[in-house]
Amino acid sequence: MTSRPVYLDYHATTPVDPRVLEAMLPYFSEEFGNPASRQHAYGWKAEEAVENARAQVAALIGASPREIVFTSGATESNNLALKGCADALRSRGDHIVTVATEHKSVLDSCKRLEAQGWRVTRLGVQRDGLLDLDALRDAVTAKTVLVSVMIANNEIGVLQPMPEIARIVHEAGALLHTDAAQAAGKVPIDVTESGVDLLSLTGHKYYGPKGEGALYMRRQKPKIQLGCQIDGGGHESGLRSGTLNVPGIVGLGKAAEICAREMPDEGPRLATLRDRLLTGLRANLDGVHVNGSLTHRLPHNLHVSFEGVDGEGLLMALGDLAVSTGSACSSGSQAPSHVLQAIGAVGEGVGAVVRFGLGRGTTEPHIQFAIDRLSAVVSSLRRSAVAH
Repeated sequence: MTSRPVYLDYHATTPVDPRVLEAMLPYFSEEFGNPASRQHAYGWKAEEAVENARAQVAALIGASPREIVFTSGATESNNLALKGCADALRSRGDHIVTVATEHKSVLDSCKRLEAQGWRVTRLGVQRDGLLDLDALRDAVTAKTVLVSVMIANNEIGVLQPMPEIARIVHEAGALLHTDAAQAAGKVPIDVTESGVDLLSLTGHKYYGPKGEGALYMRRQKPKIQLGCQIDGGGHESGLRSGTLNVPGIVGLGKAAEICAREMPDEGPRLATLRDRLLTGLRANLDGVHVNGSLTHRLPHNLHVSFEGVDGEGLLMALGDLAVSTGSACSSGSQAPSHVLQAIGAVGEGVGAVVRFGLGRGTTEPHIQFAIDRLSAVVSSLRRSAVAH
């Protein structure tokens, strides 16, 4: 159908929207000023562009512009949130709670803090990927300063009940951070309604540029204090020193504006295509299992296991389909993911796993191609396995 593989890996990254690129281009050349140069028009123009983008990002999540700190992406935002809280709140406690299915930038930040004397509780999840709220209630104590729970999982797409989580966390006197890298721009987010105190996002997951992201920090009730992790000129209210990436920030803001406007139509469109994909696979194949809740899930995510199929064999056979593949049991270098381990979707016989990430460029012909291709490949691999 095309000379290039059909792209269904929008969880990994997204292309920059042409409208975003158009907005960015002037800031590489004509409007090249440093927003910290407040003595002349070049700096003023750059600062105006940065503040406009700050308002666009804030509007996407229902925040105030002054609550947005620009970073290089969600990984840095997660590091700043966790380590910054630890630095600022050490006098209040020594305990952090997170979830076993979090992104590595959260889990590895917690490991670093453990090495510095912090106690970390990593909560498991239920078979559907959802957090057990009673387990969370039991985990938080008077010494807990921060709880970090991602809105949407980057593998299985499961959406956590953030307002309920926030109530439990705040009743214990702790703060709530969420990694919203996969959710921002894809599902509606309102930081007030969800009750989060800190939120990480990144541009390249919602059709903005790579290398640009943001951290939301609540400024009232309560006002969040963080310890700076990058020292220097005191940029971004003293929280993140370094000359601002003006083209990237402009792109981040423009992408947020487009997502906010188009999300009401794009979400249902992708959910319909996702459901068609699952129906088609199940019509052609037995032994297709969805990993994680189908009800509480990102509209563009499908994560399935194929019984009786080797993960490496599937990967090698899918050269014309760009998806994320893996194994549900350890085989050589291809160990099962920590997310699949957490929901119990691992072990002999579980087979190969595929994460489909749909996006703006996904069409009905793409979905039909994926159905036909996966059905043929999986059937062929199963016949080969029986023959051997």
